[in-house]
Amino acid sequence: MANEGNRSFNEYYTDLVSRLRRDYGERRAAENDALRRSLNDVGDGSETETRVIANPPLKIDGIYFYPEQNGKNHRTTKFQLVERGTPVLRRGQSFFLALKTPERRYDRVSDIVRISFNFGPSPSTVKGTQHILKLSTESFPKDTNVWGARIVGSDKNAISVEVLTNGNTYVGIWKCVVETTVENTSQQPLVYKSPDDIYLLFNPWERNDGTYMRDTDLLNEYVLEDQGKIWVGPHGSSRGRHWVFGQFDDSALPLVMIILEKSGLAFSARGNPVLVSRALSKMVNSNDDDGILVGRWDGKYKEGKAPSAWTGSVPILEEYFQSLKPVKYGQCWVFSGVLCTVCRCLGIPARVVSNLVSAHDANSSLTIDTYFNEKNEEMKLDPNNPSGGMDSIWNFHVWNDVWMARPDLPKGYGGWQAIDSTPQETSEGFYQCGPASLEAIRKGQVGFAYDVSFVLAEVNADYVKWREDKGSDFGFKRVNSDKYHIGRMILTKAPNVFDTEGDTDREDVVESYKGREGSRAERLAMYNAVRGTTSAPMFFDIPTQTMDDMEFDLIDLERVPVGEPFAVVVTINNKSSEVRSLNSMLSAESVYYTGVRAKRVKHATTNFDVQPNSKKELKLTVSPEDYMDKLVEYGIMKIFAICHVEQTNASWSEEDDFQVIKPILNLEVSPDLKVGQPGTVTFSFKNPIKKPLTNCKVNYEGPALTRFGTIQVGDVEAEGEFSYTQIFSPRSVGTQRWVATFTSKELIDIVGSATVEIS
Repeated sequence: MANEGNRSFNEYYTDLVSRLRRDYGERRAAENDALRRSLNDVGDGSETETRVIANPPLKIDGIYFYPEQNGKNHRTTKFQLVERGTPVLRRGQSFFLALKTPERRYDRVSDIVRISFNFGPSPSTVKGTQHILKLSTESFPKDTNVWGARIVGSDKNAISVEVLTNGNTYVGIWKCVVETTVENTSQQPLVYKSPDDIYLLFNPWERNDGTYMRDTDLLNEYVLEDQGKIWVGPHGSSRGRHWVFGQFDDSALPLVMIILEKSGLAFSARGNPVLVSRALSKMVNSNDDDGILVGRWDGKYKEGKAPSAWTGSVPILEEYFQSLKPVKYGQCWVFSGVLCTVCRCLGIPARVVSNLVSAHDANSSLTIDTYFNEKNEEMKLDPNNPSGGMDSIWNFHVWNDVWMARPDLPKGYGGWQAIDSTPQETSEGFYQCGPASLEAIRKGQVGFAYDVSFVLAEVNADYVKWREDKGSDFGFKRVNSDKYHIGRMILTKAPNVFDTEGDTDREDVVESYKGREGSRAERLAMYNAVRGTTSAPMFFDIPTQTMDDMEFDLIDLERVPVGEPFAVVVTINNKSSEVRSLNSMLSAESVYYTGVRAKRVKHATTNFDVQPNSKKELKLTVSPEDYMDKLVEYGIMKIFAICHVEQTNASWSEEDDFQVIKPILNLEVSPDLKVGQPGTVTFSFKNPIKKPLTNCKVNYEGPALTRFGTIQVGDVEAEGEFSYTQIFSPRSVGTQRWVATFTSKELIDIVGSATVEIS
């Protein structure tokens, strides 16, 4: 069968993007027209002119791919593209099509029919980007690595065909071409090129697929669930934030095809979930290839949308699809939400995971190091990182786990793999991360691909504080080393449950990443990782000072309601029989969730004595007037204390992060909702601060209820009530969910959701 011809990649890419965006625009226009006219049935009405030729090859004038029927078998009926007649299929599983034969019936003795499925700009049977199948009534080949096609029936108008793809077929858009001829003829074959795009996805229900998951009930969550939660906030006050993944929206699949083309991933690599997921982690951020999202963490979002304003992935995907320019702005949990969407869209089982107290190891030491000078002042540069980077601790960091086999690793390292699209450090020259086997992370196998060392440090690095010491060969003495501070919890939504009111649906998967803190298995894995890392041994070999005769304790805070005071409190116990002279520093600062200090709220230093066998308390009180103007997004505060004992030259330090809690956005939905009939949703909350809120907006989204939107609302008075009612018309029956955010110049990250029943 003749090759379709070699096109340059640029020609192929330009044509693909133009076609997908044109089709998407036509779908949106048709949808808007239908809403205006309240009409749902739009006919095609096109007919193909036919011409009878004596004893010709069998003429094909169309292919029907049974999108709904195949969709049920392939679990793709939720895709809006399927509703609009586009075939969306999963590899390694058979599907049916009909070849339309308007002029005569198929003759199985004389007719020769070949179907070619083509992938990419230069289809090749050698490279696996072209499969040419000669139709017959014989059974499929026993070799599961090849495609097969067989005739299952025919009549005067059509040939019914069953096609079987293999479990490692390349994932993406395939095109279909049919060539017909007859036995013992000199006539030129007839060729029919189907205009339809055929989307072929990974198939985690198929045993021979690299994404196969034995427990198929879990796939209802990790592939088919289009809404979920992302846990955000510091340890002690984290909450599950509702997120609409929307992987079945008709913008999602076409956009995923475009970013795969932009990624530069070879066509021959697109059947490998390891390489595909790695490419997706690169393309969700914009740092290298003008991917989907621009990251920003400094609170300056005037040129785009604040990360906390997003309600889900679809508004981001649609904005990128329409412009092909990176969308502003995202942070880790937004990157993770979008990456989960594109993975589930392609059929890769995926979940969002939130690491509470997450380390960013900038020099591969497997420690997070903070340095203080002799005056107890934190140093702004890391003296032991030649690259100039600084270690940091994020209050929380969010990435994704994806499920797949790892044939590139020793047996036993498949299953959940960590991938991360937040641009933190480069890997092989690009801002990409993973897939890192969770089993490799748990065992400290830092030599395994990809980025195991970096993720291991995120969840299990030791947190070490150093104080300048000119008498030490290292230049610093180790004040303390906390083996338990990093990776307190790693939270994800539990499969197939949804708590609309609280967080009983959260699941802590920390022991999938590391052994129980302090256990022999956890420490052995850490030491195994240290041995496999060039720079780590030096940091682990230096002993920690002891302080047997003094005890210090910083009283933890978890959450403070906005507008309420709080205090930094340290208790000191001198267990010795001698007076101890101390100099100390207490501070409170607002911080971004990445651990970066924003503004100093209050600070105090003091020198004092603690009498033998006695206790003392230090206290720094912080009023609302001290901190209200210095809060940054998410309202996270850091309290810190350091004490130095003059007589023993010993030092102690401790810190704690907590959250100033903002009100929630209330959603009240009208009762007795029915499909196609108008209903209302009212958004409301009380302004908790003593100043007006300006430039107020409500962002909302409700799959099957309404398409996403933004409402510009009026100013809200100081300590006043806000309320706004929106009319909508439900589009589907069953349990549905609203999610909304409120933003203003003065106050952001006001979030709410509601569950409704539609009849």
